[in-house]
Amino acid sequence: MSTQRNEPRPDRRTTLRRLRQIRAGVPLLTMLISTAVFFALQPMVGWDGGRLFVARAITVAIAGTVVFAWMVWLPWWSRAVRRGLAIAPLVAIMLGVGLVRVRGLSGNLVPILAWRWSADSADVSNVAANGNTADVDLTTTSADDYPQFLGPRRDAALPDVELSGDWHARPPKLLWKRPIGAGWSAFAVVGPFAVTQEQLGEQESVVCYRVLTGEVCWVHGDPIDYESVVAGSGPRATPTIVGGRVYTVGATGLLNCLDGATGKLIWQRHTLEDNHAQPNEWGASCSPLVTDGLVVVSPGGTDGRSLVAYDADSGEPVWHGGDDLSGYSSPTLANLAGVKQVLIVNGLSVTGHDLRDGRLLWDYRWGYGEPNVSQPVPIDENRVLISSGYGVGAALLEIVPVDDGQFAVRTIWKSLNLKSKFSNVVLRDGFIYGLDDPGILACVELKTGRRKWKRGRYGHGQIMLVGRTILVQAENGDLALVEATPNRPHELARIPALDDKTWNNPALAGNHLLIRNDQQAACYEVELTSRDADDEKHS
Repeated sequence: MSTQRNEPRPDRRTTLRRLRQIRAGVPLLTMLISTAVFFALQPMVGWDGGRLFVARAITVAIAGTVVFAWMVWLPWWSRAVRRGLAIAPLVAIMLGVGLVRVRGLSGNLVPILAWRWSADSADVSNVAANGNTADVDLTTTSADDYPQFLGPRRDAALPDVELSGDWHARPPKLLWKRPIGAGWSAFAVVGPFAVTQEQLGEQESVVCYRVLTGEVCWVHGDPIDYESVVAGSGPRATPTIVGGRVYTVGATGLLNCLDGATGKLIWQRHTLEDNHAQPNEWGASCSPLVTDGLVVVSPGGTDGRSLVAYDADSGEPVWHGGDDLSGYSSPTLANLAGVKQVLIVNGLSVTGHDLRDGRLLWDYRWGYGEPNVSQPVPIDENRVLISSGYGVGAALLEIVPVDDGQFAVRTIWKSLNLKSKFSNVVLRDGFIYGLDDPGILACVELKTGRRKWKRGRYGHGQIMLVGRTILVQAENGDLALVEATPNRPHELARIPALDDKTWNNPALAGNHLLIRNDQQAACYEVELTSRDADDEKHS
């Protein structure tokens, strides 16, 4: 005879308690679902990486506050538990503030954290200890030189050089790696010598290194210590080496002309004071253009002093033109519609100036007031490509001559398919390549502005076109090689090259690749291939 076990039925009180528990969980579930949906929809708005991060951070903060309030409100917590829950966030905040500091921000405004006891920058106290200028010669030039910002033509392209893509069998050889002062300057290279700018203590410094060893040859310093939590410390612009002289612009607009053999000052100008200009939020970033006996810089002054030129020998003012505030790009030389002119991307415009007298030839409204950084790219005798981040995009312009030596600007196309925020774009065989905000490599057709592909997250780093490959300096310090083809994205190789955030442009002089960030500098020996061999490989 079997016995039947009677399960106890829940009483009314238990049922009501369970219903209250379920009801109490509804706000949490609703918040979690709403947050997930909001996260999914945010990229569709088309914001740049920085705005997207800020929006998500605010979303998480609101959701976290609501969830915390919900947890404290739950009816089954005792008074002691509720008191503990209320105190816990304050304790966590105090510990965080006491132990961790913000060392800087990434290109997407993500805070870079460090322990409070860690060094803020590399130890560069002995940077000039072995200075030796006995054989320094910046007057002897060669076809391998990389003497200014973005290379010989200021276009981040070396079309006559081919890099071996087989880094698995023959990776780049590290010749040296050393600490370096803070700053976002790149290297300018002439012969066996490389020059950059960096912050050494309270001195904004120009430093000359030996390419093969990393040994310091000379240092020139000025008593300037530029620093910003958002922008970082130190100078931004890359030196220009012409005729054995080194021309530099510091973070506060200080223009120096130095003897390339010794680093001694030849002349100096305070470009912001000269032209009644205000400093940029992220610091002066204009790498000087030296051409036709002139040094052209962009202080962004009023009353026709947006773009100015100084005499390269004496430093005396020669001409000035334009009225826009300065952006974060550098002057570029171009021949457009038969006129030799200087192109510059300003705070709210792109302009062309007559090289002879600085006269404004044309003006094109560009951007929304956010930083314009990427260089203008002359395409042919009358077309210019421009690109910016922060949701602005890219445009192909046609410069058309009109009466009285003036020019009109016609927009051929404008597109959001390429938004170059910190880096520059390169052109090969009718296609544009660049890091589309928030740092994804993209290929766009020059003729139409249509995107061919977009893939590969490299952050807000830099790129250089070397023959048929794109050398990518990723924001995390990696170096990558990507095939420059519109057919499909194809990463050939990648190596870890530097530690930490890297915004600086690379420099390739012969088979020596010089890279740096605000902590380290390094030189790699890379293998080059002949054009004939590479043609046979791609046939």
